[in-house]
Amino acid sequence: MSAQSVHRKTRAFAPQGFFACEAAGLRWMGAATAQGGPRVCKVIGVGNDYLDIENISSASPTRKAARKFGAQLARMHDAGAEFFGSAPAGYDGTCYFGPLQDPVPMDTGEWTSVIDYFADGRLRPMVTLGIQRGALTSNDLDMTNEIIEALPELLGEAADDTPARVHGDLWSGNLMWTDDRGETEAVLIDPAAHGGHREEDLAMLDLFGVSYQSEILDGYESEHPLVPGFRARFTLWQLYPIAGHCVFFGGGYVSQYRSMCRALLR
Repeated sequence: MSAQSVHRKTRAFAPQGFFACEAAGLRWMGAATAQGGPRVCKVIGVGNDYLDIENISSASPTRKAARKFGAQLARMHDAGAEFFGSAPAGYDGTCYFGPLQDPVPMDTGEWTSVIDYFADGRLRPMVTLGIQRGALTSNDLDMTNEIIEALPELLGEAADDTPARVHGDLWSGNLMWTDDRGETEAVLIDPAAHGGHREEDLAMLDLFGVSYQSEILDGYESEHPLVPGFRARFTLWQLYPIAGHCVFFGGGYVSQYRSMCRALLR
């Protein structure tokens, strides 16, 4: 592969295992391509302070490509994980969530209950970190605990789903579109991959907006129908990334997190 076709992500003094975790996540997601999963950016090389990946040319999405991606995403999710909270296969170090300049550890574990996973592996740790950094308060943790108590009701039948192989940070910026093979297609980049709930990725796509969202969801449901009411649960799954944004950026994300919690508790 020529030097021009390689993109290097780098950061001096990156947290231990940061790039190794991302590489493992890309490979783990990419393993699902053989069973119809989406194209995933290829890993070329990895070190303590860099990750070399294939350079992908950018193109505009199309309705057809979006619908196809939705079906592919469902197949990747269906490739599964051993547990909620599983790290990418073959990786046993620290996993991370967040931007390159300020990633935070993301808990891994062997949760068999999505409620326990979401409560103890995602919401409480991130809100606690927000308190430690001065962005959130103990009142926010109290409200978060009220959400956790209500999870059986908020999730309903969706709590019965099995662990999915999720991207983990699937906002629109981590969903690239390219036509470098002659047809527009989606390519996944920059994951925080883990065993999670399939609605996590769909909620992340919704969080900051994504082109042709309806087509993506239609394609998804053509392959794996979702538990009714999934759109109403997007706010619930968005709590974790918004709490993360409170940690990383503070500002208006704090009031957004509180408003989301209040809306769920009505």
